[in-house]
Amino acid sequence: MLVPMRVILEAADKEDYAQGAFNVNAVCQAKAVVNVHEMFRSPAILQGADLANGFMGGRADFMNATLEDKKAGAKNIAAAVKKYGEDSPIPVALHLDHGKNLDSCIAAIEGGYTSVMIDGSSLPFEENVELTREVVKYAHARGVSVEGELGVLAGVEDHVFSADSTYTNPLSAVDFFRRTGVDALAISYGTMHGANKGKNAVIRKEIAIAIKECMRHERIEGYLVSHGSSTVPQYIVEEINGLGGELKNAYGIDVNQLIEAAHCGINKINVDTDIRLAVTRNMKELFDKDTALRNSATVGGIYELLEKNKAVFDPRVFLTPIMDTVMYGDVPDMDVARICKCIEDGVKEVVGTLIVKFGSVGRAPKVKMATLEEMAERYKKAGI
Repeated sequence: MLVPMRVILEAADKEDYAQGAFNVNAVCQAKAVVNVHEMFRSPAILQGADLANGFMGGRADFMNATLEDKKAGAKNIAAAVKKYGEDSPIPVALHLDHGKNLDSCIAAIEGGYTSVMIDGSSLPFEENVELTREVVKYAHARGVSVEGELGVLAGVEDHVFSADSTYTNPLSAVDFFRRTGVDALAISYGTMHGANKGKNAVIRKEIAIAIKECMRHERIEGYLVSHGSSTVPQYIVEEINGLGGELKNAYGIDVNQLIEAAHCGINKINVDTDIRLAVTRNMKELFDKDTALRNSATVGGIYELLEKNKAVFDPRVFLTPIMDTVMYGDVPDMDVARICKCIEDGVKEVVGTLIVKFGSVGRAPKVKMATLEEMAERYKKAGI
């Protein structure tokens, strides 16, 4: 069943486990994420980044995606999640990751997202509050939950870039919750976007603890989110490089630190890079084992792009030859079917591992299901 993200985070907070949130950029990835969560009877949060919507709208150079591209892509991602998640026995939320502005959030909501993030973290505090509150008013009236961000994470992911991080001030976080009515808040506490987080990166869980304690004291209900939290499994990095890749300085956050953070107030943990790595490894492996596939009329172009971009691990760079498959799930022949299978297998490998480690196995029945209409009524009664 498709639900607003808030009800999933309420369960994670109450039951004291981490809820993973996994980014998807193709129909077969959405299918795999829903399927593996069903297998483990875990609640599911699928995320489409702002520029992922552009890519799913047919914009191969997604960094230059227009609002129209994003509107089309939001509908395509939502259609895929609806296809595989609407009749699912587990709760499934579709969340916009790093919404750039109100228009991006509206495009996602109109396209079928059940939750949106508005990232005003680069703005002065008062402007961030104003923008986030504007999105909250629009989204809550439609039963859609909202995530904001306070503090700046270092690193690079799509159009999100910062050379340095600014830790979130716990008192400012409480004020932000109070003034915006936001459901969840992404905080900066030592994680970083991208695959180059640095070896032995350390997160400051005391920041999450302080925010949660202050919120409890003020009787504010809200949930904390950890961005830039990919673990960057070293075995996958080594396998990619063993297959001709040229990844350097690729390190993530130790999963044990994330598990500990989940018991210190972090309710949602975002993962994107790990999925990109596993999918890219699987595609490289497929072409390495079946060299005849390199000359395929439908997927040979994927091999050429893999060879041309050996230091890249974002599957969107390689999948442009099969955009109809990416956008709509069309599978014209067996060669494309094999690519889809290796993509799905990579997604399941990463997501399944983290579902177990984060502790969300079997938690689906703990979520109090709510439709968007029911959630809108809840927000209205609460005055948010």
